[in-house]
Amino acid sequence: MCDVLGVSRSGYYTWLRRPVSGRAKRRRQLTRRIYQIFVRTRRLYGSPKITQLLRREGVRVGQKTVARIMREHGLRSRVVRKYKATTDSNHAYPVHDNRLNQSFEAERPNQIWMADITYVPTEEGWLYVASIMDLFTRKIVGWHADSRMTKALVIKALEQAVCRERPKGPVLHHSDRGSQYASHDYQQKLREYEMIPSMSRRGNCYDNACMESFHSVLKRELVYQEKFKTRDEAKRRIWEYIEVWYNRQRIHSSLGYMTPMEFEKAYNQKRVSLAG
Repeated sequence: MCDVLGVSRSGYYTWLRRPVSGRAKRRRQLTRRIYQIFVRTRRLYGSPKITQLLRREGVRVGQKTVARIMREHGLRSRVVRKYKATTDSNHAYPVHDNRLNQSFEAERPNQIWMADITYVPTEEGWLYVASIMDLFTRKIVGWHADSRMTKALVIKALEQAVCRERPKGPVLHHSDRGSQYASHDYQQKLREYEMIPSMSRRGNCYDNACMESFHSVLKRELVYQEKFKTRDEAKRRIWEYIEVWYNRQRIHSSLGYMTPMEFEKAYNQKRVSLAG
C-alpha cells in the first residue's frame, strides 16, 4: 500500500499513531449530533432547521457547515413536493366576504381560525381530512377524517376545536367557498359559536395559504412517504402526525423555530408575568 501511495513505511506508522486533533474530534461530535437530530426528526429536516436545533443546544455552527456535513454523509430530507387542491365552490349557497384578506397575522390564540379539507389515498379508497388551525400558534386545534367529504366532516372538526380550545370572545373563521363550509348547517354552527365567517375569493388559493401550507406539509412528510392499506390505518398515522409530531415536536420558522405548543406556552407565561 505504501508503494502504491508513494509514502514511506515510517511515515505511514507515524500517521497511524498520531492523535486525533481537537478540530477533528469536534467535527466528529458535530457530525454524530447532526445525524441524531436528523433521525429524531424523522429524516424530514434540512440544514436550516437542524442548524436552529443545534444552536438551541448551545452549538455555535453555521448553516453552510451543517449543509456540507449532511451532503458528505448523504443526509437528505425525504420530503416529497407535490400537492393538489380539493373542495368545489360551484354551489348555490351564499358566500361571505374575505374579511381576512391575506392578513395572516394574529395577536393572540383563538383570534383567527383557518379551515380546509384535503384527501389521503388508501387501498380502500379516499380518506378526507378536515383541519382547523389557530393562526397565532399554527396549532391544529381540530380535525376529523372520514370516507366522505360532507358537511358532517367539517362540522365534527369544528366541534372538536371548540371543545378543546373553548375560545372566549369572537373568532374569525376563514375557509374557502366549498359547499361544506357554505352549507346552512355549518353556518348555523358558526352563529351558535359566535364566530365571524370569512371566505377566500373564488379560485384564489393564496387567501387560505396557511391551511394550504399545512396540508401540503402533511402530504410531503407523511402521506407521500407511506402506503396505507386501510382508512383506519391512515387515521391512526394522521392522528400521530398531528397530535404528537406537528403540534408538539415540529418546529416552525414562522414561530421563531418553536413548536406550536411551545409558542402557546411562552405566550401564556408572558401574559401571566405581565398580569402579575
